[in-house]
Amino acid sequence: FNTRRKPFEDIRVRRALITLFDFAVINTSLYHGLYARTESAFERSELSSSGRPADAHERRLLAPFIDRVKPEILAGTYRQPISDGSGHDRASLRAALRLLKDAGYTVKQSVLVETATGKPFAFEILAQTREQERLFLSFADGLKRAGIAVSIRQVDSAQYQDRLTHFDFDMIQYNWPSSLSPGNEQTFRWGTAEASKDGSFNFAGVREPAVDAMIAALLAAKDKDEFQSSVRALDRVLMSGDYVIPLFHLKNVWVAHSAKLKRPEKGPLSGYQLDTWWMGE
Repeated sequence: FNTRRKPFEDIRVRRALITLFDFAVINTSLYHGLYARTESAFERSELSSSGRPADAHERRLLAPFIDRVKPEILAGTYRQPISDGSGHDRASLRAALRLLKDAGYTVKQSVLVETATGKPFAFEILAQTREQERLFLSFADGLKRAGIAVSIRQVDSAQYQDRLTHFDFDMIQYNWPSSLSPGNEQTFRWGTAEASKDGSFNFAGVREPAVDAMIAALLAAKDKDEFQSSVRALDRVLMSGDYVIPLFHLKNVWVAHSAKLKRPEKGPLSGYQLDTWWMGE
């Protein structure tokens, strides 16, 4: 979400759209059910806060900002909303509409409008590839149930990069690769100072003192335990802010190969590397 723009500056709107993202249907219809839902900015690593209660160091770091962290995320029990997979989950729709009503929107004649002005709730998703467009179309189809109109615009690479540079978009799809030693790049991605700088990777426009404080803590960490706790604390603040709709990832990588090809029993953390394989007898 580009939180610099209305209506995404309102966390209730962002949470409503996260609720309406029907991963179960998208995973089945587009990806043969092969993906798992992403729950963390540092998914599948020891730096992830998902499934882990905050430790004592995290709680000390987060104490001044405790109202910025969801209790269930602090406890490590939070999971992204899950639909019943039917494509017509009324419970998810009702939950989203309650959030939107609180944010000042109502449904009139099957169209979601701003209650005060009558202006329809509509936004654009900027696409770069056909694969992205296919995902966005499926998402947009689900949003129609809430009366939300979504337009999808695919542009060439030069225009796409120019619009990202100047934050000229409502919503995009993006991924931020992470290592097991995140550092200064976290400021460039999430820091308040970067939110207004053209060309930064703070596409969401995050301006959150708690985020800045957690980044400062991880950069100042003196040992491994302190570092891991600081990164998990950052993860909890980011996930609590609902700045993105977490997508999905493959839990495994499948490779078809000749039976003569051999590989190390233990592969690298980044996935298989063909240049470490060899021809057997």
